[in-house]
Amino acid sequence: MTPPAPRIGIVVTDAAAYSDEDPDHDTPILLDALRRRGAAAEAVVWHDNGVDLASFDLLAIRSPWDYPERPVEFQAWLDRAAAATRVVNAPATMRWNLDKHYLADLERVGIRVVPTAYATSSAEARDALTAHPRVVVKPAVSAGARDTGLFDGADPRALALAERIIDGGGTAMIQPEVPELSRGWEKALYLIDGVFTHAISKGALLEVGGGLIGGVYEEHPEQVPAHDDEVAFATEVVRAVQSITGGALPLYARVDTVRSRAYGLVLLEVELVEPALNLHVAPYAIDAVVDALLRAAAGPDAP
Repeated sequence: MTPPAPRIGIVVTDAAAYSDEDPDHDTPILLDALRRRGAAAEAVVWHDNGVDLASFDLLAIRSPWDYPERPVEFQAWLDRAAAATRVVNAPATMRWNLDKHYLADLERVGIRVVPTAYATSSAEARDALTAHPRVVVKPAVSAGARDTGLFDGADPRALALAERIIDGGGTAMIQPEVPELSRGWEKALYLIDGVFTHAISKGALLEVGGGLIGGVYEEHPEQVPAHDDEVAFATEVVRAVQSITGGALPLYARVDTVRSRAYGLVLLEVELVEPALNLHVAPYAIDAVVDALLRAAAGPDAP
């Protein structure tokens, strides 16, 4: 007897949350590829309360890019989804990853990160800002460069942004500028089930003075080669995530790195919630993602 086709939900948000500059390229590609492999795949809007979550064999978080504006609602949705079916990445891993204090956790287990101060008061922010000639200020909980700015350390707008984050109940992260980042040298390495698939460069995003280059959040992804030490470093990062969270390896991970003169090869972020996989730029990685999703949908006891 032929087993039923696995039912896989690709978790997105409603179309109004996407911009022309930052569309969701991955979902149409994944839906088409999964259906060609025999899966019953469909897009699922995470805040659509009419969806029967238990009817899916797997829910794969892909582009709920409005969740930072609705964090309590998103956390509650994760609880409901996890109670109903399998979810990737694991909700516990995603919760850990939602707050960028995770960088301190990774640093404690030996992962090299950009030096980071976490300010919860105006005085702490002021001290951190005066420690560097140029700084990046951002919230510990955010995505898509929301409330993120590059400033001269003495620029009053840097302190104003940090205080706004703190006054809103958040923690302001303050990091020294890495000049190589401002030159667009950031490199994102993607790992599927812990195995490197492709690397992307998206160019610089921040303008000095607190704005975005061009005034909008717009990535320019290009496939780039990854050196052996970068792949080894990214693999070390996801293994460290597994060790810290006590769960399985993330099914998908984007490990943002930069090779800097001041700090060497360092971690900027590891994105385990909703990273764009940029499959339109690296189509050869589609099969690896689909294979991983089909394995996850089959469950741990599948042959």
